[in-house]
Amino acid sequence: MNGEITVTGQYDELKEIIISGNQAAAIDIVKKMIDSGEEPKKIMDVSLVPAMDTVGEKFQNNEFFIPELLVAARAMEGALAVLQPLLAEGDSEPTGKFLIGTVKGDLHDIGKNIVSAMMKGAGFEIIDLGVDVDSKKFAQKIEETNPDIVGISALLTTTMREMKDTIQQIESAGLRNKVKIMVGGAPLTQEYADEIGADAFGKDAAEAVKKAKALIGK
Repeated sequence: MNGEITVTGQYDELKEIIISGNQAAAIDIVKKMIDSGEEPKKIMDVSLVPAMDTVGEKFQNNEFFIPELLVAARAMEGALAVLQPLLAEGDSEPTGKFLIGTVKGDLHDIGKNIVSAMMKGAGFEIIDLGVDVDSKKFAQKIEETNPDIVGISALLTTTMREMKDTIQQIESAGLRNKVKIMVGGAPLTQEYADEIGADAFGKDAAEAVKKAKALIGK
């Protein structure tokens, strides 16, 4: 019984460490849990995913802001870096495959990176195209990697039109029915997302995770 309490305590402790944003401590406890025989997928499901769910809720409730979100995401990524090679060795299936990039002409990546980190925390495999991504590259990478969802980011009103061009390029390439498309960024609205034919709009990273799961029925 005492051993079970200790193990349960480790999972709770890891969750709280990630929420607090202590990357070094998160890496350390994950390594100790692995060494003691804990399953990588269980660590992911019981500690990492719930931690990022809590971080997302705190962000939406204005208890956390961008700095807290960033440090929590970095702590989660540190823990995940230890787990990913072990998860790959096993039969663990990702929640889904998420391709993401910031549109051509836009060099902003903080929002994209936060969304990527939150999606990783939710169990998605991430393919990050970076910034200033041409519409043809989006289409090319969809064909090459076969993602479940494509996330298109724009942080400038002047680059919002690139989102529409990207969706049109995906349609022209005959790939539109193969993926769900999610858009996000500070100047965007649900109305604009509807206008350009996106499947979903995430006003922040926490909402993006919820909608991404809903899009693929998870």
